[in-house]
Amino acid sequence: MQIRVCLLVAVAFVLLGRDAGAQGQDLGHRLPGGVGLDAGSQNEQGLYAGTRFAWFSSDRVHDRNGDTVPIEQLDIDAYAAIFGITGSLKVDAFYLSAAVAVPAAKRSINSERPDVSVDRLGLGDIYVEPLKLGLRSSRADAVASYSFYAPTSQGASSMIGRPQWSHQVSAGGTVFLDDQRGWRITILASYLHNLQKQGIAITRGDTVQLQGGAGGRFFGLIDLGVVGYALWQVTDDTGADLPAQLRGARERAFGLGPELDVAIRPLRSRLFARFEWDLDGTSRPVGSILVLGLSVIAWE
Repeated sequence: MQIRVCLLVAVAFVLLGRDAGAQGQDLGHRLPGGVGLDAGSQNEQGLYAGTRFAWFSSDRVHDRNGDTVPIEQLDIDAYAAIFGITGSLKVDAFYLSAAVAVPAAKRSINSERPDVSVDRLGLGDIYVEPLKLGLRSSRADAVASYSFYAPTSQGASSMIGRPQWSHQVSAGGTVFLDDQRGWRITILASYLHNLQKQGIAITRGDTVQLQGGAGGRFFGLIDLGVVGYALWQVTDDTGADLPAQLRGARERAFGLGPELDVAIRPLRSRLFARFEWDLDGTSRPVGSILVLGLSVIAWE
């Protein structure tokens, strides 16, 4: 049971420690809830800098059948601070973009059993998006990208999780319901392929994730809407070091919540807050995620 619980709860922290992003930019979305009202939108040409704070909290873990694993006084908290930049260049009708981000994360697991408790701080894997291709019009956007996560260590116990190389391809779009591009419906689909973890013979299964939402703009400054996510693990975890109890267990998650964005035009910046609840989940902790962020237009 100890190995089973530790690996189950580790899923959330690996996700949180490696997510990276900034509102109005696509700096990574491994974490469910990592992007929202701008999930499938294309930025205008320019250089953007951003930071994000994320907090995941949970008091229960679901097994492969969606049943709660009996752990008394379970308290899971994971925090991440992400810093990144992205640039977008318009070439004829297309936009070419690239991005990089580095997250620092802290995870804390407490329960009535000291052998399950963990308190760890470290760097998450670096996110690099060497190419994003976009199209932009007054009523619709379309985006497609390739990105990867590069390990920041060789499996050191002081880091967050076991590092691995991961590759991600994404595609999506946004439909705008008015000429001011305020009211919109957006969606982004991503496929994440994981390589074997360093220092241990375990390879996480691939996942498919949908993120997006619908909302509108008020007074020309405030965006308000409902956002959500859905994640499915589509291949099994493998490896000689994978415990037998976890073979065949696939992660699944669904979540929903509000998002509020505020533009600060004199500072050429944007603040946002997003809070989402897990509606259901299997083979993972089930809880809520709070994401706060700031993006700044450094050059346009």
